[in-house]
Amino acid sequence: MFRRKKKEEAVEPLAGEDTAVADVAGSTSPIVSEAPAADQATESAAEAATPTGTASAVNAAKSARARGNRVQKVGIVSSDKMQKTVVVRVDRLVLHRKYRRYVRRTSKFMAHDELGSTTGDRVRIVETRPLSARKRWRVVEIVQKAAK
Repeated sequence: MFRRKKKEEAVEPLAGEDTAVADVAGSTSPIVSEAPAADQATESAAEAATPTGTASAVNAAKSARARGNRVQKVGIVSSDKMQKTVVVRVDRLVLHRKYRRYVRRTSKFMAHDELGSTTGDRVRIVETRPLSARKRWRVVEIVQKAAK
């Protein structure tokens, strides 16, 4: 186990470490320098490198970053009986704690569908603001159409 250092013991700084502040106990803390934001440099470089036709892709990437990373899931449409709403079944494998085997767990999400997906389609859904009492997901793309 680790033991706590006594006040008499001094902490030795590492060879390449800058030390500026030493407190009463004798320990030292390294200087933390703030670097300029690397995001701004990469954004301007990305804008300069892209042709004018793909400016919308850069703007979409910026707005997605501003909104944050939204959760995406891929599942199969199990019901399309509502207007502009589908029920998407998402399967995942979970390791059983006792038996150490993978167990299939299923979750059903109601998603807003402007694309017109039908039962059996594999779709990608993304998290969005509440659209109704139970609908908080939106269909982004139809990954694979159902076999007929």
